[in-house]
Amino acid sequence: MSDRIQDMPHGDRPREKLAQLGPAALSNADLLALFISSGTKNRSAIDIGRDLIAKYGSMSALGATPVAELAKERGLGLAKASKLAAAFELGVRVAREQVQTSPLDTPERIHEYFGPQLAHLAQEQVLSIPVDSRLRHMGTSVVSVGTVNESSAHPREILRPVITRGAYGFILVHNHPSGDPSPSRADEAITRRVSEAANLMQVRFIDHVIIGRPSPGRTPYFSFREAGLISG
Repeated sequence: MSDRIQDMPHGDRPREKLAQLGPAALSNADLLALFISSGTKNRSAIDIGRDLIAKYGSMSALGATPVAELAKERGLGLAKASKLAAAFELGVRVAREQVQTSPLDTPERIHEYFGPQLAHLAQEQVLSIPVDSRLRHMGTSVVSVGTVNESSAHPREILRPVITRGAYGFILVHNHPSGDPSPSRADEAITRRVSEAANLMQVRFIDHVIIGRPSPGRTPYFSFREAGLISG
């Protein structure tokens, strides 16, 4: 039987640890426990948090899980699942505020901001991201949602938010639910078509970044510009 949080040494309890050492000192399970609040008869809130991370594999995967699915987890229910979903959404909104003030000038930075949003989705999603002349984020438009292994987006749908916002340029981002960011022939074909359309409309096509998941021996993203497949 797991110890209850109130039976733990005072300095090891998540709430007290946070007050003394700050949130960075807490483990992921500790942080989840603060939102889960209470455990069950045989499992503490920390145990529940630890089990959730083990089941879903990462905090980002857990954050992408629908509330209805989380609510079915033993020890949660709708109220606690809603608290967790709200906590993850707050993190996403903080990231959105940060992206508005920093230039999206490298594929690493693009992945840093959009990877958590896309990496663990079960379907492909295509984002068109207009930027100003300093490559700062001007908005994000979801232009296509597909199946588990493909999506379709026409260049006009990708360019529409760029033109309507009067943007200097744009970044195209989409995910591969398989986790492997390697481009498919369809990815290469749409990149060529979008590049031709961007040249025609006289807007700069900054990059097309495919979001995957970390794996030994590969980066968790693929950048068409970094690979020399987009120029200008």
